[in-house]
Amino acid sequence: MRIRCPKCEAYQVFDEARYQGARSLVFVCSQCRKQFSVQIGANSATGDEEDSGHIVVIENRFAYRQELPLSMGDNIIGRRYPGTTVQVPIETSDTSMDHRHCVINVKRNRRGEPVYTLRDNRSLTGTFLNNDLLGDNERRVITDGAIVTLGATTFLLRTGEAEE
Repeated sequence: MRIRCPKCEAYQVFDEARYQGARSLVFVCSQCRKQFSVQIGANSATGDEEDSGHIVVIENRFAYRQELPLSMGDNIIGRRYPGTTVQVPIETSDTSMDHRHCVINVKRNRRGEPVYTLRDNRSLTGTFLNNDLLGDNERRVITDGAIVTLGATTFLLRTGEAEE
């Protein structure tokens, strides 16, 4: 797994398979010597993080494989760029993906089950769900395994229930 130093943005690499369960790991950046910690595994402190699911960015010539967690509420997804605030930043060199491209909203229905809704965030190239272009202001409920394409980068939705 690759993580980025919050100070100098240099990558640190480690083998997450060596660690089981929820853990907090402390790193010292090899470039700037900044000490920082990273939470890996299931978040046992709040049950919501585990149930909120994640997206899996499919590796291509623009991006490497990434798993990015979703949280309850609006998750703004876009190309990572210093100074741009997004909840789910994708590491990619794909310039056809906007910095704030789309939004996945996670909320609970009356039965307490999470519901995932996708909408475009006025992106230049549009947001595709299973090869269908979402219209302006269109919202679609998505389920586990949904294929979403932003520019030339594609990701899969993985919900908490599918992993149980």
